[in-house]
Amino acid sequence: MSASVAVYRDIYTEDRFKQAYGSEESTNGSLRLREKLAGRCRCSKRAFLHLLRERVPIFNWLPRYRLKKWLLGDTIGGLTVGILHIPQGMAFALLTSVAPIFGLYTSFFPVVLYMFFGTGRHVSTGTFAVVSLMTGSVVEQLVPTPLQLNSSSSEAADFEAQRIGVASAVALLSGIIMLCMCGLQLGFLSTYLSEPIVKAFTSAAAFHVTISQLQSMLGLRLPRHTGTFSLFKTVASVMENLPHTNMAELLISMVCLAVLVPVKEINMRYRQRLRTPIPVEILTVIVATGVAYASSLDSSYNIEIVGHIPAGFPKPRMPALHTFPDIAGDTVAITFVGYAVSVSLAMIYADKHGYSIHPNQELLAHGISNTISSFFNCFPSSATLATTNILESAGGYTQLSGLFTSLVVLIVLLLIGPLFYFLPKAVLACINVTSLRQMFLQFQDLPELWRISKIDFLVWLVTWLSVVVLNVDLGLAIGVVFSMMTVICRTQRAGCSVLGRASNTEIYRPLENHSKCYEVPGVKILTYNGPIYYGNRSFFREEMSRLLGLTPEKIRSWEKARKALEKREREATINTVERGIANTSFNSENEFFKSETPESDVQAVLIDCSSVTFVDVAGARLFTQMCIECQKVGVHVYLANCNESVLKILTSSGLMNYMNPQHIFVTVHDAVMYIQQQKEKPPENTMTVWV
Repeated sequence: MSASVAVYRDIYTEDRFKQAYGSEESTNGSLRLREKLAGRCRCSKRAFLHLLRERVPIFNWLPRYRLKKWLLGDTIGGLTVGILHIPQGMAFALLTSVAPIFGLYTSFFPVVLYMFFGTGRHVSTGTFAVVSLMTGSVVEQLVPTPLQLNSSSSEAADFEAQRIGVASAVALLSGIIMLCMCGLQLGFLSTYLSEPIVKAFTSAAAFHVTISQLQSMLGLRLPRHTGTFSLFKTVASVMENLPHTNMAELLISMVCLAVLVPVKEINMRYRQRLRTPIPVEILTVIVATGVAYASSLDSSYNIEIVGHIPAGFPKPRMPALHTFPDIAGDTVAITFVGYAVSVSLAMIYADKHGYSIHPNQELLAHGISNTISSFFNCFPSSATLATTNILESAGGYTQLSGLFTSLVVLIVLLLIGPLFYFLPKAVLACINVTSLRQMFLQFQDLPELWRISKIDFLVWLVTWLSVVVLNVDLGLAIGVVFSMMTVICRTQRAGCSVLGRASNTEIYRPLENHSKCYEVPGVKILTYNGPIYYGNRSFFREEMSRLLGLTPEKIRSWEKARKALEKREREATINTVERGIANTSFNSENEFFKSETPESDVQAVLIDCSSVTFVDVAGARLFTQMCIECQKVGVHVYLANCNESVLKILTSSGLMNYMNPQHIFVTVHDAVMYIQQQKEKPPENTMTVWV
């Protein structure tokens, strides 16, 4: 059984609809603005508490903490992540080209600070492979490794101090940039790093991380390559020095990979059954340290070990501020990467568990974390993929899990750190490589991405190739620019269609997709599915001219006809005055055009602006030009479904000087009914719509 609806109402132009249903315009807008500003600047206890809860979210969620329900999950999740932070922090410190102890510092301070200021309940912050790799490139450029360096000399200590000074300066400048972005409410900028860009970038960066760790896994003492084509330079250097491989370190690497890879696979496949993942990284570190100490591998087989790890809390120290001009460009890229990954992770788990993330507050949280941490010998931090996933799967509920994570790291810093003196660096390199498993698995998303969107697939491919072939920061910039170019190209070539009406309805759909819809006689209804601006105005004009048949030849012929008509009317007027005889062959201009125009020709053009999101000055002038050209050939122009911003720009540009304001309608059907009534001259302006 079909249902039908009859609607009887007046035809609404935009002006008539605003008069009937629009809001009254405020005559004292400046006063309202002053009242709003005064309301925002008003100081009260309630406003202060609201601002405090908004800017320091721990005061918002901690009083509502469900002790019995959440504490156990936060404790287990925090302790599990804290255990993982120890080997991962030391391993990622090697990527940053600083001593492992600084990785432990970076696994402590940002975690505590994010607990106070962050809005992501399941986000685990600390060292992240991609950010560490990018920071390490900056460190290597400014403080390159000397060919010969005595690890026990004061020169080595000064060398390490210079390196961590540069890395801390990157963290400080990154934090300052984030705080400035927060002040300017620029959290939306993370949207320019789309999901295909982030996934392609992290996947390609995983290749850089893996290749950079080959020399540590093989026991080669090679300089680290930076800049463009660094991946290929590193591969060539490793291949050239393969005969000098330290077989003992190669054996250690193979054993570690043989242990880490299968256990990580078990953790991934059976994560639903395991209450907590198997802490294979810390177990590997403990066993490897014990074996290296018992066998004296460093002296017997020249194995490179971690060395001295000082116990205790780090003393505050000023970063290398004089390096700001040299690190500014790279730090901007590091900041965007760290923030984009952090916000993306936070939003993924927020959507999964049903709460909201505030991008600007995340800027504040990570900005404060990096800024304060930089004074305690920390390098840039961000949310991390592996630990965030483990925190959520281990049962973490809130940011309080960061407290237990930091306690584990603090115990290592104060008591256990020096025990890792004999830890082989090859073990840390293997931990680095195996931690990238999720990034390599992102290749599995490519078939689905190809099926969903060929353009997004192309963005992924271009970004990945740019990062792998050129460099991490330059490849990311190319990916972002290419992604924005695809958006521009899509808006430039938006589809232009002719609409037809479904019988006995007020529904209008494109004729190419709906063969049973029909064109309204004498009315050409056009729609454009995109904005009209300086970038696509030529394409819009070409499409409209093609669909309307407004060729320059046709316009010139009509202009000649108009001039001939005007000449005949002048001659007729002269004859009437001089001879008293009226020439009635052409009574009016409209009669001339009707006699010259077949009944099937277009007499009115209706543009459906429902899909036009915005119009700039160039687009508004194009509308004016089209109105003038249509008037030259005797065709009236009508508009429908204009949003407020589009209508305001069109009106302000002077379009109403060339177009009747009463020809702008609320809906397409209102305009069609009006055009037909003008043609038939019915007694009432009432329409009936049957659905």
